[in-house]
Amino acid sequence: MTEISVDILAIERSIRIIRGDKVILDKDLAELYGVETKNLIKAVKRNLDRFPADFMFQLTNQEFADLRFQSGTSSQWGGRRYPPYAFSEQGVAMLSSVLSSSRAVLVNIEIMRTFVRLRRLMASHADLADRLEALEQKYDAQFRAVFDAIRQLMVPLESEKKSIGFKVEEENREFFSEGSAF
Repeated sequence: MTEISVDILAIERSIRIIRGDKVILDKDLAELYGVETKNLIKAVKRNLDRFPADFMFQLTNQEFADLRFQSGTSSQWGGRRYPPYAFSEQGVAMLSSVLSSSRAVLVNIEIMRTFVRLRRLMASHADLADRLEALEQKYDAQFRAVFDAIRQLMVPLESEKKSIGFKVEEENREFFSEGSAF
């Protein structure tokens, strides 16, 4: 059997949270499996009874528009014309029964492992927060500043959004003020 490599980072980057669930979009799954998106969807539609709403759902038009805005890709003439399908962890597992290639089996194994790592990471983060809360209740106010600092480090940083457009400096505005030759 030939060795097939699976890009674990690509799997991790393709997991998104939509409607509060961790999902992978059909386009990302097709890329991981090495098939065209339309062929993946055809295989799923031939077996729709295996994919209930908690295994797979199609994004709404608004979710699709938001997704395009976030990724920065929109094409008026090319690209996708319908909202993608999102597959939960169980939906990805069910795909292994629909797609029978050796690559699909290996990719599914790695995707399942990635979902498990993500769950463990989230659980350890929750466990850390619980431990910090217990320590905070145990010790008095002298450590409150330390606990506050640790909590601030646990919160993800939000990057500042830079404004888009041309900026005019105030000192150069005199050139085009009223009464000028232009």
